[in-house]
Amino acid sequence: MKKSKLTILLILFSLALTAQVTQWRGPNRDGHFPETKLLKAWPENGPELLLEVEKIGKGYSSPILYDGVIYTTGMIDTLDYLTSINSDGTFNWQVAYGRSWNNSFPDTRSTPVIEGDRIYVQSGTGRVACIDRNSGKENWAVEVDKDFEGEYHIWGNSETPLIVDDLVICTPGGQETSVVALNKMTGETVWETKSLGGPRAYASATVYNYKNLRYILAVIGTDLLAVIPETGEIAWHYKYWSPEKWDQNGLIWTNTPVFKDNQIFLTMGYDYQAVMLEMDSLGTGVTEKFIDHTFDNHHHGVILHDGYLYGSNWRDNKRGKWICMNWNTGEIMYVADWDTKGSMVMADGLFYAYNEKGNVGIIKPDPDGFDVVSQFKVTKGAGPHWAHLYISDGKLLSRHGDVLMVYNIKAN
Repeated sequence: MKKSKLTILLILFSLALTAQVTQWRGPNRDGHFPETKLLKAWPENGPELLLEVEKIGKGYSSPILYDGVIYTTGMIDTLDYLTSINSDGTFNWQVAYGRSWNNSFPDTRSTPVIEGDRIYVQSGTGRVACIDRNSGKENWAVEVDKDFEGEYHIWGNSETPLIVDDLVICTPGGQETSVVALNKMTGETVWETKSLGGPRAYASATVYNYKNLRYILAVIGTDLLAVIPETGEIAWHYKYWSPEKWDQNGLIWTNTPVFKDNQIFLTMGYDYQAVMLEMDSLGTGVTEKFIDHTFDNHHHGVILHDGYLYGSNWRDNKRGKWICMNWNTGEIMYVADWDTKGSMVMADGLFYAYNEKGNVGIIKPDPDGFDVVSQFKVTKGAGPHWAHLYISDGKLLSRHGDVLMVYNIKAN
């Protein structure tokens, strides 16, 4: 009887540790959303606008939808705020969780991460907070960048925290450590890796599974790290930064690595080379499979679909084209124009792209060409069109500056 009770408790504990996480760019941070039965084309003026909400604060972070409630971050004055919004646009609560980045491009960049009744956010100066989803009350907070002596690059902290088992993962960089793990219930430090010496990057970590291996893929301004989540040991690292190719001490690297099986793709803009890595069978190191000079994605995320990689590249800070690359060979299938570069996510067999001119479009995934099925223009809000789209419950969530928009994209 005691053994049976113990087994039940262990199962419940295991389920608690592996609860579904609602987060930036979908359940696996790879841009894929599990939504189905969506419209295959939109009316001429775009899908039905269900909701438009102002005064959420300025930001480039994505809104997310959980259990019928929208959560989003925004900068108001000098603080980063988290807002809970009902389906009718009214606020449940709006709470500050840390000081914003106060230099170049200060608006919020960290997207809320939800697990159960807890929301995890990180301010532009590295204050990580766990907030009760129902009340907005702060459960705990840690000044990660201050306490671990993190080192900034030009634009501060743009990281969205990662939940792994009972851990919250953050990457302060610097001379003390590169990656730290906090207890997700208390904020206490569980482990910290050794330091590889580089500053913060702007990319968020992800979980990498391959056969019997599981690593946290984390990014600092110089290196990609594969970290063992149970211990904080660095299984291997790859130095992406080259002083011969880049004259700053850290890369302007915003994209979470994309992977399939033993291959991992890294890309950033600024005419800096992209690279496909191949991990050895023991998970102890990586080698460069190929280098690419076309698919240098700026800060918009890329999508792997049916053996091809899709996204946009960088011509300069205002211009870019849309690219398709063969995942296995690196062959560029097309380079296409659509206003300029932008972000891309996927659901129900179609891409949803949001370019920096403010146009949102349905794109047909096809390595033979870039096919825009439908599009409309975002006209509300101010500032750069940088927030990645979010799809849930038959809805498309978009944000431009301090304005949130929700569209109905569910098919009848």
